[in-house]
Amino acid sequence: MSFGSFDQGDDGEAMSDINMTPLIDVMLVLLVIFIITAPLLTGSLKLDLPKVDAPPSQQTPTVLDVGLRKDGQLYLAGQAITLAQLAARFAASAQQSAKTEVHISADAAVPYGDVARVMGAAQSAGLSRIGLITQPPTGAASAAR
Repeated sequence: MSFGSFDQGDDGEAMSDINMTPLIDVMLVLLVIFIITAPLLTGSLKLDLPKVDAPPSQQTPTVLDVGLRKDGQLYLAGQAITLAQLAARFAASAQQSAKTEVHISADAAVPYGDVARVMGAAQSAGLSRIGLITQPPTGAASAAR
């Protein structure tokens, strides 16, 4: 039984040729698509920026690490502190730099209201960069989620 022809007059061998024309056509179309879209993928502007002799800024934002335990105890940089003292520290840091960041690490059992009070104290002092520190899940079961 031969493939590709109805003529059985040959030796009855199977046709083993592959038609390359459709494959070449597809590859040329893909090449044209890539040539057209490649300049669109670069999202940068070509600018000739001025040169100055000033050194680059080495300022890193001040970070206040606040910890909350499930028993209600507050910590600032590992030192126990009250909410009133924390609010005063927030106000002093906000006067030094408005870009001060507040990182809040709270135990999973801490009530939401306690975290909200710390966030409110930071916002009323003028600090708006507030982050909640979490840990990534461990194990295969949480990776599937």
